[in-house]
Amino acid sequence: MSIDARILVVDDKQSFRFMIKGYLDDAGYQAECAASGAEALVQLEQGCFDLVLSDMVMPEMDGMTLLRQVRSSHPLLPFVLVTAHGSVDSAVAAMKEGADDYLLKPLNREELLVVVERLLEYARLRANYGRMLDSEREKFSFQNISSTSPAMGKTLSAAKQVVASPRTTVSLYGESGVGKEVLARAIHVGTGQTMSSFVAVNCAAIPETLLESELFGHAKGAFTGADREREGKCSRAQGGTLFLDEIGDMPLSLQPKLLRLLEERVYEKVGSDRQATADFRIIVATHRNLDECCNQGTFRRDLYHRLNIFPITIPPLRERREDIPNLSEHFLNSFRKHQGKSLPGLSRAALDLLLAHDWPGNVRELRNLLEYACIVTNGDLIQPEHLRLQHEPQHFHGGQAKDRITLNFNFSPEEFSLDAVTTQLMAWALEKSNGNKSSAARLLKASRKLFY
Repeated sequence: MSIDARILVVDDKQSFRFMIKGYLDDAGYQAECAASGAEALVQLEQGCFDLVLSDMVMPEMDGMTLLRQVRSSHPLLPFVLVTAHGSVDSAVAAMKEGADDYLLKPLNREELLVVVERLLEYARLRANYGRMLDSEREKFSFQNISSTSPAMGKTLSAAKQVVASPRTTVSLYGESGVGKEVLARAIHVGTGQTMSSFVAVNCAAIPETLLESELFGHAKGAFTGADREREGKCSRAQGGTLFLDEIGDMPLSLQPKLLRLLEERVYEKVGSDRQATADFRIIVATHRNLDECCNQGTFRRDLYHRLNIFPITIPPLRERREDIPNLSEHFLNSFRKHQGKSLPGLSRAALDLLLAHDWPGNVRELRNLLEYACIVTNGDLIQPEHLRLQHEPQHFHGGQAKDRITLNFNFSPEEFSLDAVTTQLMAWALEKSNGNKSSAARLLKASRKLFY
Protein backbone atom coordinates (compact mmCIF):
# COMPACT_ATOMS: atom_id res chain seq x y z
CA MET A 1 0.00 0.00 0.00
CA SER A 2 1.29 3.48 -0.88
CA ILE A 3 0.04 6.27 1.41
CA ASP A 4 1.42 8.84 -1.03
CA ALA A 5 -0.57 7.55 -4.00
CA ARG A 6 -3.09 10.07 -5.38
CA ILE A 7 -6.12 8.66 -7.15
CA LEU A 8 -8.59 10.60 -9.27
CA VAL A 9 -12.20 9.32 -9.14
CA VAL A 10 -14.35 10.46 -12.08
CA ASP A 11 -18.16 9.98 -12.09
CA ASP A 12 -21.14 12.23 -12.74
CA LYS A 13 -23.02 10.78 -9.72
CA GLN A 14 -22.01 12.41 -6.44
CA SER A 15 -23.07 9.45 -4.30
CA PHE A 16 -20.81 7.06 -6.24
CA ARG A 17 -17.85 9.47 -6.10
CA PHE A 18 -18.14 9.86 -2.33
CA MET A 19 -18.50 6.11 -1.81
CA ILE A 20 -15.34 5.31 -3.80
CA LYS A 21 -13.45 8.17 -2.17
CA GLY A 22 -14.39 6.75 1.24
CA TYR A 23 -13.11 3.28 0.30
CA LEU A 24 -9.83 4.71 -0.90
CA ASP A 25 -9.36 7.17 1.98
CA ASP A 26 -9.96 4.39 4.52
CA ALA A 27 -7.30 2.30 2.76
CA GLY A 28 -4.74 5.10 3.13
CA TYR A 29 -4.83 6.62 -0.34
CA GLN A 30 -5.33 10.29 -1.24
CA ALA A 31 -8.50 10.36 -3.34
CA GLU A 32 -9.68 13.39 -5.34
CA CYS A 33 -12.96 13.63 -7.26
CA ALA A 34 -14.09 15.02 -10.61
CA ALA A 35 -17.77 15.26 -11.71
CA SER A 36 -17.02 15.08 -15.45
CA GLY A 37 -14.38 14.15 -17.98
CA ALA A 38 -13.60 17.79 -18.70
CA GLU A 39 -13.08 18.51 -14.99
CA ALA A 40 -10.84 15.43 -14.73
CA LEU A 41 -8.62 16.68 -17.56
CA VAL A 42 -8.21 20.03 -15.80
CA GLN A 43 -7.19 18.33 -12.55
CA LEU A 44 -4.74 16.05 -14.36
CA GLU A 45 -3.16 19.09 -15.99
CA GLN A 46 -2.85 20.94 -12.68
CA GLY A 47 -1.71 18.07 -10.45
CA CYS A 48 0.11 14.75 -10.39
CA PHE A 49 -1.95 11.58 -9.99
CA ASP A 50 -0.92 7.93 -9.73
CA LEU A 51 -4.16 6.35 -11.00
CA VAL A 52 -7.49 7.31 -12.62
CA LEU A 53 -10.74 5.45 -11.89
CA SER A 54 -13.52 6.59 -14.21
CA ASP A 55 -17.14 5.69 -14.89
CA MET A 56 -17.79 4.49 -18.45
CA VAL A 57 -21.15 6.22 -19.04
CA MET A 58 -21.17 10.00 -18.43
CA PRO A 59 -22.79 12.94 -20.26
CA GLU A 60 -20.80 15.06 -22.71
CA MET A 61 -17.55 13.07 -22.34
CA ASP A 62 -17.81 9.36 -21.58
CA GLY A 63 -15.13 7.20 -19.99
CA MET A 64 -13.75 5.89 -23.31
CA THR A 65 -13.27 9.41 -24.65
CA LEU A 66 -11.61 10.47 -21.40
CA LEU A 67 -9.33 7.42 -21.65
CA ARG A 68 -8.19 8.42 -25.15
CA GLN A 69 -7.49 12.00 -23.98
CA VAL A 70 -5.52 10.79 -20.95
CA ARG A 71 -3.48 8.31 -23.01
CA SER A 72 -2.40 11.08 -25.40
CA SER A 73 -0.82 13.11 -22.58
CA HIS A 74 -0.19 10.46 -19.86
CA PRO A 75 0.54 7.21 -21.73
CA LEU A 76 1.71 5.28 -18.65
CA LEU A 77 -0.86 6.52 -16.09
CA PRO A 78 -2.90 3.53 -14.76
CA PHE A 79 -6.53 3.86 -15.85
CA VAL A 80 -9.52 1.78 -14.63
CA LEU A 81 -12.97 1.94 -16.24
CA VAL A 82 -16.14 1.23 -14.22
CA THR A 83 -19.64 0.65 -15.62
CA ALA A 84 -23.00 -0.82 -14.77
CA HIS A 85 -23.43 -1.98 -18.34
CA GLY A 86 -20.73 -4.61 -18.51
CA SER A 87 -20.24 -6.90 -21.42
CA VAL A 88 -17.40 -8.84 -22.99
CA ASP A 89 -17.44 -6.51 -26.01
CA SER A 90 -17.14 -3.33 -23.94
CA ALA A 91 -14.37 -4.89 -21.83
CA VAL A 92 -12.39 -5.82 -24.95
CA ALA A 93 -12.93 -2.33 -26.39
CA ALA A 94 -11.73 -0.72 -23.17
CA MET A 95 -8.54 -2.80 -23.14
CA LYS A 96 -7.86 -2.00 -26.79
CA GLU A 97 -8.11 1.70 -26.01
CA GLY A 98 -5.47 1.28 -23.31
CA ALA A 99 -7.43 0.68 -20.08
CA ASP A 100 -5.42 -1.23 -17.47
CA ASP A 101 -8.45 -2.89 -15.92
CA TYR A 102 -12.25 -3.02 -16.01
CA LEU A 103 -14.68 -3.18 -13.05
CA LEU A 104 -18.46 -3.68 -12.90
CA LYS A 105 -21.06 -1.97 -10.73
CA PRO A 106 -22.13 -2.57 -8.04
CA LEU A 107 -18.53 -2.22 -7.03
CA ASN A 108 -17.03 -4.67 -4.53
CA ARG A 109 -14.76 -2.85 -2.05
CA GLU A 110 -12.21 -5.69 -1.73
CA GLU A 111 -12.01 -6.17 -5.49
CA LEU A 112 -11.51 -2.44 -6.00
CA LEU A 113 -8.62 -2.27 -3.50
CA VAL A 114 -6.93 -5.35 -4.97
CA VAL A 115 -7.05 -3.86 -8.48
CA VAL A 116 -5.81 -0.46 -7.29
CA GLU A 117 -2.89 -1.92 -5.32
CA ARG A 118 -1.90 -4.22 -8.16
CA LEU A 119 -1.85 -1.42 -10.73
CA LEU A 120 0.04 0.95 -8.44
CA GLU A 121 2.63 -1.75 -7.70
CA TYR A 122 3.02 -2.44 -11.41
CA ALA A 123 3.45 1.29 -12.06
CA ARG A 124 6.17 1.47 -9.39
CA LEU A 125 8.01 -1.50 -10.88
CA ARG A 126 7.73 0.01 -14.35
CA ALA A 127 9.10 3.34 -13.11
CA ASN A 128 12.01 1.62 -11.32
CA TYR A 129 12.75 -0.39 -14.43
CA GLY A 130 12.69 2.77 -16.52
CA ARG A 131 15.17 4.46 -14.15
CA MET A 132 17.40 1.38 -14.33
CA LEU A 133 17.33 1.45 -18.13
CA ASP A 134 18.16 5.16 -18.14
CA SER A 135 21.10 4.47 -15.81
CA GLU A 136 22.31 1.64 -18.05
CA ARG A 137 22.01 3.75 -21.18
CA GLU A 138 24.02 6.51 -19.51
CA LYS A 139 26.64 4.07 -18.23
CA PHE A 140 27.19 2.32 -21.56
CA SER A 141 26.47 5.14 -24.03
CA PHE A 142 29.01 6.77 -26.33
CA GLN A 143 28.83 9.86 -24.12
CA ASN A 144 30.58 7.83 -21.43
CA ILE A 145 33.53 7.10 -23.74
CA SER A 146 35.68 10.22 -23.82
CA SER A 147 38.81 10.51 -25.93
CA THR A 148 41.06 13.25 -27.29
CA SER A 149 43.09 10.81 -29.37
CA PRO A 150 42.71 11.14 -33.17
CA ALA A 151 43.12 7.35 -33.52
CA MET A 152 40.38 6.64 -31.00
CA GLY A 153 38.27 9.39 -32.56
CA LYS A 154 38.23 7.47 -35.85
CA THR A 155 37.22 4.31 -33.99
CA LEU A 156 34.32 6.02 -32.23
CA SER A 157 33.20 7.72 -35.45
CA ALA A 158 33.01 4.35 -37.22
CA ALA A 159 31.12 2.79 -34.30
CA LYS A 160 28.54 5.59 -34.32
CA GLN A 161 28.01 5.17 -38.07
CA VAL A 162 27.08 1.48 -37.77
CA VAL A 163 24.52 2.20 -35.05
CA ALA A 164 22.02 3.14 -37.76
CA SER A 165 22.25 -0.38 -39.25
CA PRO A 166 20.90 -2.57 -36.43
CA ARG A 167 21.38 -5.89 -38.26
CA THR A 168 24.87 -5.29 -39.68
CA THR A 169 27.52 -7.64 -38.28
CA VAL A 170 30.38 -5.77 -36.58
CA SER A 171 33.90 -7.10 -35.93
CA LEU A 172 35.96 -5.45 -33.18
CA TYR A 173 39.73 -5.95 -33.28
CA GLY A 174 42.20 -4.95 -30.59
CA GLU A 175 44.54 -6.16 -27.90
CA SER A 176 43.23 -7.61 -24.68
CA GLY A 177 41.95 -4.92 -22.34
CA VAL A 178 41.38 -2.12 -24.88
CA GLY A 179 37.62 -2.06 -24.23
CA LYS A 180 36.08 -4.12 -27.01
CA GLU A 181 33.03 -5.10 -24.93
CA VAL A 182 32.59 -1.51 -23.76
CA LEU A 183 32.40 -0.39 -27.39
CA ALA A 184 30.07 -3.27 -28.28
CA ARG A 185 27.68 -2.20 -25.51
CA ALA A 186 27.81 1.42 -26.71
CA ILE A 187 26.82 0.31 -30.22
CA HIS A 188 23.99 -1.75 -28.72
CA VAL A 189 22.69 1.11 -26.57
CA GLY A 190 23.02 3.56 -29.45
CA THR A 191 20.67 1.36 -31.48
CA GLY A 192 18.02 1.99 -28.81
CA GLN A 193 18.05 -1.48 -27.25
CA THR A 194 17.85 -2.29 -23.54
CA MET A 195 20.84 -3.88 -21.84
CA SER A 196 18.74 -6.95 -21.02
CA SER A 197 18.90 -7.88 -24.71
CA PHE A 198 22.70 -7.59 -24.85
CA VAL A 199 23.94 -11.16 -24.48
CA ALA A 200 27.69 -11.82 -24.23
CA VAL A 201 29.42 -15.15 -24.82
CA ASN A 202 33.15 -15.68 -24.31
CA CYS A 203 34.09 -18.34 -26.86
CA ALA A 204 37.42 -19.00 -25.13
CA ALA A 205 35.95 -19.53 -21.67
CA ILE A 206 33.39 -22.25 -22.46
CA PRO A 207 34.49 -25.86 -23.21
CA GLU A 208 34.05 -26.95 -26.82
CA THR A 209 31.55 -29.64 -25.80
CA LEU A 210 29.26 -27.06 -24.16
CA LEU A 211 29.63 -24.04 -26.42
CA GLU A 212 27.09 -25.19 -29.03
CA SER A 213 24.44 -25.80 -26.39
CA GLU A 214 25.31 -22.48 -24.72
CA LEU A 215 24.78 -20.63 -28.00
CA PHE A 216 21.80 -22.42 -29.51
CA GLY A 217 20.20 -24.23 -26.56
CA HIS A 218 19.30 -27.91 -26.56
CA ALA A 219 16.24 -30.15 -26.67
CA LYS A 220 15.38 -32.52 -23.86
CA GLY A 221 17.34 -35.75 -24.24
CA ALA A 222 19.76 -34.27 -26.79
CA PHE A 223 22.69 -35.72 -24.86
CA THR A 224 23.47 -37.36 -21.54
CA GLY A 225 22.36 -35.02 -18.74
CA ALA A 226 19.97 -33.00 -20.91
CA ASP A 227 16.98 -33.78 -18.71
CA ARG A 228 15.06 -30.68 -19.81
CA GLU A 229 14.86 -28.28 -22.72
CA ARG A 230 17.14 -25.25 -22.48
CA GLU A 231 17.08 -21.89 -24.22
CA GLY A 232 20.41 -20.68 -25.57
CA LYS A 233 22.03 -17.27 -25.82
CA CYS A 234 20.59 -16.77 -29.32
CA SER A 235 17.08 -16.98 -27.91
CA ARG A 236 17.86 -14.47 -25.16
CA ALA A 237 19.38 -12.04 -27.67
CA GLN A 238 16.23 -11.78 -29.82
CA GLY A 239 15.58 -8.16 -30.71
CA GLY A 240 18.98 -7.12 -29.37
CA THR A 241 22.66 -8.03 -29.72
CA LEU A 242 24.64 -11.26 -29.47
CA PHE A 243 28.25 -10.42 -28.55
CA LEU A 244 30.74 -13.20 -29.32
CA ASP A 245 33.98 -12.35 -27.54
CA GLU A 246 37.25 -14.07 -28.46
CA ILE A 247 35.73 -15.32 -31.71
CA GLY A 248 39.20 -16.36 -32.86
CA ASP A 249 39.08 -19.14 -30.26
CA MET A 250 35.80 -20.64 -31.47
CA PRO A 251 36.26 -24.37 -32.21
CA LEU A 252 36.60 -25.15 -35.92
CA SER A 253 33.81 -27.72 -35.63
CA LEU A 254 31.28 -25.06 -34.56
CA GLN A 255 32.21 -22.44 -37.14
CA PRO A 256 29.97 -23.83 -39.96
CA LYS A 257 26.90 -23.41 -37.72
CA LEU A 258 27.85 -19.81 -36.98
CA LEU A 259 28.32 -19.25 -40.71
CA ARG A 260 24.80 -20.57 -41.36
CA LEU A 261 23.45 -18.32 -38.60
CA LEU A 262 25.02 -15.31 -40.30
CA GLU A 263 24.02 -16.20 -43.85
CA GLU A 264 20.52 -17.62 -43.37
CA ARG A 265 19.60 -15.97 -40.04
CA VAL A 266 18.34 -19.29 -38.65
CA TYR A 267 19.61 -21.78 -36.07
CA GLU A 268 18.54 -25.03 -34.42
CA LYS A 269 18.80 -26.26 -30.86
CA VAL A 270 21.10 -29.20 -30.26
CA GLY A 271 19.04 -32.36 -30.75
CA SER A 272 16.24 -30.58 -32.62
CA ASP A 273 15.46 -30.11 -36.32
CA ARG A 274 13.10 -27.20 -35.73
CA GLN A 275 14.47 -23.91 -37.02
CA ALA A 276 14.35 -20.64 -35.12
CA THR A 277 14.82 -17.22 -36.69
CA ALA A 278 17.75 -15.08 -35.57
CA ASP A 279 16.43 -11.55 -35.10
CA PHE A 280 19.45 -9.84 -33.56
CA ARG A 281 22.72 -8.09 -34.41
CA ILE A 282 25.95 -10.06 -34.05
CA ILE A 283 29.08 -8.29 -32.80
CA VAL A 284 32.29 -10.31 -32.58
CA ALA A 285 35.58 -9.37 -30.96
CA THR A 286 39.06 -10.80 -30.94
CA HIS A 287 42.65 -9.94 -30.10
CA ARG A 288 43.84 -12.34 -32.80
CA ASN A 289 44.63 -11.65 -36.45
CA LEU A 290 41.88 -13.68 -38.10
CA ASP A 291 43.58 -13.54 -41.48
CA GLU A 292 46.61 -15.30 -39.96
CA CYS A 293 44.30 -17.77 -38.20
CA CYS A 294 42.83 -18.62 -41.62
CA ASN A 295 46.33 -19.20 -43.02
CA GLN A 296 47.08 -21.49 -40.08
CA GLY A 297 43.89 -23.47 -40.66
CA THR A 298 42.28 -22.64 -37.28
CA PHE A 299 39.60 -20.33 -38.71
CA ARG A 300 37.39 -20.69 -41.77
CA ARG A 301 38.10 -18.09 -44.41
CA ASP A 302 34.47 -17.96 -45.58
CA LEU A 303 33.40 -17.23 -42.00
CA TYR A 304 36.12 -14.58 -41.71
CA HIS A 305 34.82 -12.77 -44.80
CA ARG A 306 31.23 -13.04 -43.51
CA LEU A 307 32.20 -11.55 -40.16
CA ASN A 308 34.37 -8.82 -41.60
CA ILE A 309 31.51 -6.73 -43.01
CA PHE A 310 32.14 -3.74 -40.74
CA PRO A 311 35.56 -4.07 -39.05
CA ILE A 312 36.57 -1.64 -36.30
CA THR A 313 40.04 -1.58 -34.77
CA ILE A 314 40.51 -0.19 -31.26
CA PRO A 315 44.02 1.25 -30.79
CA PRO A 316 46.06 0.13 -27.76
CA LEU A 317 46.50 2.59 -24.91
CA ARG A 318 50.20 3.16 -25.69
CA GLU A 319 49.12 4.63 -29.04
CA ARG A 320 46.72 7.10 -27.42
CA ARG A 321 48.57 8.26 -24.31
CA GLU A 322 46.74 11.60 -24.47
CA ASP A 323 43.68 9.72 -23.17
CA ILE A 324 45.42 8.56 -19.98
CA PRO A 325 44.61 11.70 -17.88
CA ASN A 326 40.90 11.65 -18.79
CA LEU A 327 40.62 7.88 -18.36
CA SER A 328 42.35 8.13 -14.99
CA GLU A 329 39.95 10.81 -13.79
CA HIS A 330 36.99 8.76 -15.07
CA PHE A 331 38.11 5.74 -13.04
CA LEU A 332 38.90 7.86 -9.98
CA ASN A 333 35.39 9.32 -10.05
CA SER A 334 33.99 5.80 -10.08
CA PHE A 335 36.19 4.76 -7.14
CA ARG A 336 35.23 7.89 -5.19
CA LYS A 337 31.60 6.87 -5.54
CA HIS A 338 32.00 3.20 -4.64
CA GLN A 339 34.75 3.43 -2.02
CA GLY A 340 33.31 6.49 -0.29
CA LYS A 341 36.76 8.04 0.01
CA SER A 342 38.08 11.50 -0.65
CA LEU A 343 40.50 11.02 -3.55
CA PRO A 344 42.09 14.32 -4.61
CA GLY A 345 43.64 12.71 -7.67
CA LEU A 346 47.06 11.94 -9.14
CA SER A 347 50.28 13.70 -8.28
CA ARG A 348 52.29 15.03 -11.21
CA ALA A 349 54.94 12.37 -10.61
CA ALA A 350 52.35 9.59 -10.63
CA LEU A 351 50.79 10.89 -13.82
CA ASP A 352 54.23 11.08 -15.44
CA LEU A 353 54.76 7.40 -14.64
CA LEU A 354 51.38 6.50 -16.14
CA LEU A 355 52.21 8.45 -19.29
CA ALA A 356 55.57 6.70 -19.60
CA HIS A 357 54.28 3.17 -19.02
CA ASP A 358 53.69 0.96 -22.08
CA TRP A 359 50.37 -0.61 -20.91
CA PRO A 360 50.52 -4.22 -22.11
CA GLY A 361 47.16 -4.71 -20.37
CA ASN A 362 45.74 -1.50 -21.87
CA VAL A 363 42.73 0.26 -20.29
CA ARG A 364 41.93 -2.72 -18.07
CA GLU A 365 45.43 -2.56 -16.59
CA LEU A 366 45.07 1.18 -15.95
CA ARG A 367 41.77 0.68 -14.18
CA ASN A 368 43.08 -2.14 -11.97
CA LEU A 369 46.23 -0.18 -11.15
CA LEU A 370 44.25 2.89 -10.08
CA GLU A 371 41.79 0.83 -8.04
CA TYR A 372 44.70 -0.59 -6.03
CA ALA A 373 46.19 2.90 -5.62
CA CYS A 374 42.88 4.28 -4.35
CA ILE A 375 42.67 1.54 -1.74
CA VAL A 376 46.19 1.99 -0.34
CA THR A 377 46.24 5.79 -0.32
CA ASN A 378 44.92 7.63 2.75
CA GLY A 379 42.96 10.31 0.97
CA ASP A 380 46.04 12.15 -0.27
CA LEU A 381 47.24 12.56 -3.81
CA ILE A 382 48.22 9.27 -5.41
CA GLN A 383 52.00 9.07 -5.50
CA PRO A 384 54.34 6.85 -7.56
CA GLU A 385 54.75 4.48 -4.58
CA HIS A 386 51.01 3.73 -4.73
CA LEU A 387 51.27 2.48 -8.33
CA ARG A 388 52.14 -1.17 -8.87
CA LEU A 389 53.86 -0.77 -12.22
CA GLN A 390 55.51 -4.10 -12.93
CA HIS A 391 56.67 -3.41 -16.49
CA GLU A 392 59.28 -0.99 -17.76
CA PRO A 393 58.13 1.20 -20.65
CA GLN A 394 58.56 -0.71 -23.87
CA HIS A 395 59.63 2.37 -25.80
CA PHE A 396 62.45 3.22 -23.41
CA HIS A 397 64.67 1.08 -21.24
CA GLY A 398 67.33 2.33 -18.88
CA GLY A 399 69.64 0.50 -16.52
CA GLN A 400 72.09 1.83 -13.95
CA ALA A 401 75.20 -0.19 -13.10
CA LYS A 402 77.76 0.68 -10.49
CA ASP A 403 79.99 2.72 -12.76
CA ARG A 404 77.87 3.45 -15.80
CA ILE A 405 74.29 4.04 -17.01
CA THR A 406 73.04 2.22 -20.10
CA LEU A 407 70.09 3.66 -21.99
CA ASN A 408 68.32 1.80 -24.79
CA PHE A 409 65.85 3.66 -27.00
CA ASN A 410 63.08 1.95 -28.93
CA PHE A 411 60.81 4.34 -30.87
CA SER A 412 58.92 3.96 -34.10
CA PRO A 413 59.84 6.58 -36.76
CA GLU A 414 56.51 8.33 -36.18
CA GLU A 415 57.02 8.53 -32.39
CA PHE A 416 60.67 9.59 -32.41
CA SER A 417 61.38 13.21 -31.51
CA LEU A 418 63.46 15.22 -29.04
CA ASP A 419 60.38 15.83 -26.88
CA ALA A 420 59.56 12.10 -26.82
CA VAL A 421 63.12 11.18 -25.77
CA THR A 422 63.15 13.91 -23.11
CA THR A 423 59.79 12.82 -21.71
CA GLN A 424 60.84 9.16 -21.46
CA LEU A 425 64.20 10.13 -19.91
CA MET A 426 62.49 12.26 -17.27
CA ALA A 427 59.97 9.51 -16.55
CA TRP A 428 62.80 7.00 -16.11
CA ALA A 429 64.63 9.34 -13.72
CA LEU A 430 61.46 9.91 -11.69
CA GLU A 431 60.82 6.20 -11.41
CA LYS A 432 64.42 5.55 -10.32
CA SER A 433 64.00 8.30 -7.74
CA ASN A 434 60.59 7.08 -6.44
CA GLY A 435 58.94 10.25 -7.67
CA ASN A 436 61.33 12.64 -5.92
CA LYS A 437 61.91 15.47 -8.38
CA SER A 438 65.06 16.76 -6.67
CA SER A 439 66.66 13.30 -6.77
CA ALA A 440 65.59 12.81 -10.38
CA ALA A 441 67.08 16.18 -11.33
CA ARG A 442 70.37 15.25 -9.62
CA LEU A 443 70.39 11.90 -11.45
CA LEU A 444 70.09 13.74 -14.76
CA LYS A 445 72.43 16.53 -13.61
CA ALA A 446 69.68 18.99 -14.51
CA SER A 447 67.72 21.80 -12.85
CA ARG A 448 64.73 20.81 -10.71
CA LYS A 449 62.71 23.38 -12.67
CA LEU A 450 62.95 21.07 -15.67
CA PHE A 451 60.39 18.75 -14.09
CA TYR A 452 57.76 21.49 -13.93
